[in-house]
Amino acid sequence: METSQSGVARTPSAAGGRAPSAECGAPPGDGGPCDLVTVGSRQGLEAVDILRRGAGDAVGPVLHDDGGHTLGFVVPPGTAAAWDLPGSTCTETDGRGMRLNPEPPVEGSDWLLPPGEADLATDPAVLRAALGEAARIIEAADSCR
Repeated sequence: METSQSGVARTPSAAGGRAPSAECGAPPGDGGPCDLVTVGSRQGLEAVDILRRGAGDAVGPVLHDDGGHTLGFVVPPGTAAAWDLPGSTCTETDGRGMRLNPEPPVEGSDWLLPPGEADLATDPAVLRAALGEAARIIEAADSCR
């Protein structure tokens, strides 16, 4: 597995993401390759809410760890090569060990949005925008304390 993580602060932009591949439209249950964007649970849960409020099927399958510290968004293969959003990590799986079926693909994890309920991988550009919005909402909420 290869991982891409950025520590450089950049403004999230929907235009900065990659277009979804043809595999993004295939049901993830096919066991094909995908990448996984991992973020802290607070930002991830806020992003899920933002994506679910959007039009259409904006969010694909989402994993959470049993400790409740992180969320993983299934994104199309190839996303890791260009992922550079601070506070997140994108792992390229090439299908190795990551099979999208009702059983969680990683020990110690479970589905927040399982395959079947969320049939498509999340578009990286849409996810990038939602994570940026989530970070701004969290920052605003924390500054009110």
